[in-house]
Amino acid sequence: MDNPLLELEGLPPFSRIKPEHAEPAIDRLLAQSREQIDALLRQPPPFSWRNLIEPLELIDDRIGRSWSPVSHMNSVVNNPALREAYNACLPKLSDFATEMGQNEQLCAAYKAVADGGEHLDSVQRKLLENALLDFHLSGVDLPPAEKDRFKQISQELSRLTSKFEENLLDATNAWHKLISDADDLSGLPQSALDLARQTAEQRGEAGWMLTLEFPSYLPVMTYADDRKLRYEVYQAFATRASDQGPQAGQWDNGAIMEDILALRHEQAQLLGFTDFAERSLARKMARSSNQVLDFLNDLARRSHAQARKELAELEAFARSRYGAGDLQAWDIGYYSEKLRQERYAITQEELKPYFPETRVLPGMFAVVERLYGIEIRQVEGVDSWHPDVRFFEIRDQHGELRGQFYLDMYARPHKRGGAWMDGCINRMFTGQVDQLPVAYLTCNFSPPVGDKPALLTHDEVQTLFHEFGHGLHHLLTRIDYPAVSGINGVAWDAVELPSQFMENWCWEREAMALFSGHYQSGEPLPDEMFQKMLAAKNFQSGMQMVRQLEFSLFDFRIHREYDPQQGGRIYPILQQVRDQVAVIRPPAFNRFAHGFSHIFAGGYAAGYYSYKWAEVLSADAFSLFEERGVFDRQTGHSFLCNVLERGGSADAMDLFLAFRGREPNIDALLRHSGIAA
Repeated sequence: MDNPLLELEGLPPFSRIKPEHAEPAIDRLLAQSREQIDALLRQPPPFSWRNLIEPLELIDDRIGRSWSPVSHMNSVVNNPALREAYNACLPKLSDFATEMGQNEQLCAAYKAVADGGEHLDSVQRKLLENALLDFHLSGVDLPPAEKDRFKQISQELSRLTSKFEENLLDATNAWHKLISDADDLSGLPQSALDLARQTAEQRGEAGWMLTLEFPSYLPVMTYADDRKLRYEVYQAFATRASDQGPQAGQWDNGAIMEDILALRHEQAQLLGFTDFAERSLARKMARSSNQVLDFLNDLARRSHAQARKELAELEAFARSRYGAGDLQAWDIGYYSEKLRQERYAITQEELKPYFPETRVLPGMFAVVERLYGIEIRQVEGVDSWHPDVRFFEIRDQHGELRGQFYLDMYARPHKRGGAWMDGCINRMFTGQVDQLPVAYLTCNFSPPVGDKPALLTHDEVQTLFHEFGHGLHHLLTRIDYPAVSGINGVAWDAVELPSQFMENWCWEREAMALFSGHYQSGEPLPDEMFQKMLAAKNFQSGMQMVRQLEFSLFDFRIHREYDPQQGGRIYPILQQVRDQVAVIRPPAFNRFAHGFSHIFAGGYAAGYYSYKWAEVLSADAFSLFEERGVFDRQTGHSFLCNVLERGGSADAMDLFLAFRGREPNIDALLRHSGIAA
């Protein structure tokens, strides 16, 4: 069979990839890889970088290149056949990874290269150091029976995390509400009404259709005057994939979460760690569980009083202006927006006409062009998975091609929610391969409606800048070995530094002039509106801070405190965390954890704190631009050379020190957040 997934040159031929191609391609590549690795290990000694490590990097890369389009399409154009093919491959890939990780002969060969006296540069040594740690974390040191158990657990975790994400996607897609009377949608801005009407039309209905996709959900929670409607939509969203709400029990992730926590704990203990939180820190900047908890608790102490004060102000406002007492979770967004409007006379909705995608995208490119001396341009005619997708290339000031990326911006059915960046192809330059990096940038913004371009909220502009920061980290790397190039090999609690760092330019007037302008007139964002935006920037920042700390502490504690005798105690621990840091109490039916895919299906297990940790790095890094000028080319060049280009080739703290000249300081984050130090 002609199989496009085995064409490992150039870009993936997405339009030709079918679900039935996935399993045969993976089977063939895994069989070839096993044969090639056996042959490498049989060669006469000594092992060297050239005869062992480079060929192994190439083997890994070939598997990654074949699997990447399958995994990506499963997230962005999901369907039953693709899902089945994806799930059929997961255990095979998991088996292979564990088998290689537990291969004692292979581990010994890596050690031989590391200790062999061959001249190796710092990048090569970092790759070997990471690889030897990965062998240990894969159970290479375990006795045979425990190795087998480790392998079983890895397989099962791969299956369960995929099932968690599927349940959440199915639950999100299954719920909708058709509204025939416009009065029921009183308060919703025109853009939300237009989207709801377009959604109904696309599904062959008359009226307005609400869904649980974020561009539909958020306007209801923020603007809908009808409290019953807000409650209904909130309940449906907050109970997705759970034992509560309108779909109770249909796609319930409850048992899956328990199994995931149990298996992670068991696997961590097999490796000699006390718990999964400790195991998670083996590859992070933070050195101990106590250091993470001290960091989160310190932020909680500094921000909790302000959060309480902000909530009290909101309650007083809702009571005095609207006679609304006893605010519930589905009221907070609505009255917060009313208070924001009264206090600052500015709304996200008013700002949207000034952030058309047609200005934001080229403007964002202009920002990074000024910072790093690069040029970004669209390339037409590139094969992709959906008509909405666009393709771009990045060249440096000498015209040299540095990387390419796909951009998939709009929400649609059968596409996973949220925003993310992922690698399609890794940079690799060896004796045999010249390969530039390619990335996927995925968002879920409201699509264009009618003849209007897509209009973004300022929050969405920040999301786009954030994901593009991840993209630049992957695409601008100068490191030639995939295992430590771009985002690969970067400590997980430092991987958010380049992304959060980019968000800072969303608040700078000089930068905003590049990426804003009215979609009809082209008029720049009026200074009066900009000043109101700045004034409103830290509106309820204390409440936002404690909400993120709630998620971080909950994630860390359920992994640190897991007890096989008591099970996950997911909601009791969440309640304890809320008692400590939360100011808003959700209702008893809320099942937030059932939809917390970052930790149950993504890579953030016992690592959600990374967002706050990296925010400290980001704010402190940006403070150097505040001192020298937000487009200071020398400082931009330094960040490019010391952080973006270096990828995972050195310790994250060493790279930060090289750029900032000192260790990170929390003061800049508190200042940027409007929280007293």
